[in-house]
Amino acid sequence: MKSALVVFPGTNRERDAERALTLVAGAKVTKVWHSETELPSQTDLVVLAGGFSYGDYLRCGAIAARANVMAAVQAHAKRGGLVLGICNGFQILCEAGMLPGVLVRNAKLRFVCREVRLRVERADTPFTRAYRKGEVLRIPVAHGEGNYTADEETIREIESEGRVAFRYARPDGEIDETDGPNGAINGIAGIYSETHNVLGMMPHPENYIEPAIGPTDGRGLFESLSSAFKAA
Repeated sequence: MKSALVVFPGTNRERDAERALTLVAGAKVTKVWHSETELPSQTDLVVLAGGFSYGDYLRCGAIAARANVMAAVQAHAKRGGLVLGICNGFQILCEAGMLPGVLVRNAKLRFVCREVRLRVERADTPFTRAYRKGEVLRIPVAHGEGNYTADEETIREIESEGRVAFRYARPDGEIDETDGPNGAINGIAGIYSETHNVLGMMPHPENYIEPAIGPTDGRGLFESLSSAFKAA
């Protein structure tokens, strides 16, 4: 698997993402600077890592969404290529119109950095096939604007089309928006594009892949990507 890891001014999770891609998914990773206009030849997966692109001026991800490289990322997705946006990457995908909705300030207007529980909503995508539907994961978050929201029609669409990837949950898997870290509507922590080849999520699976650090629940996402390309 060949992965392009896009780096913007202010990105600070690219090394974590690169380690997860190489260690768990066995990917060959090439870092791509935001001013580039093309992705490396035969790129399979594009990853937008977390951080504070352009210092989070304006809305988070709004400036990065208009960077030169994003035209190539959009073209890659339209061809059916996989795209993964984590935290700030999720914000960028929404601002670029590649995913619906927007990430706004956390409900309590505080930066949240802690472990959360995520419920896997489906296990039949290239990003989740190593998990079980309904499985509850331990994954960390670190964001000030992770409150996912959209208009009522959009929420109905993504819910009815099975495009919610993960929800913030209790340890028993029950969903209660008041228990979430940011107030996201319906506990939404991650969503897919219409064709399910683009995933945006606020939590950081790349930080939970090694037993020496803590839980390893994030490995499943990268194992899923690896198996998806082996199967192909």
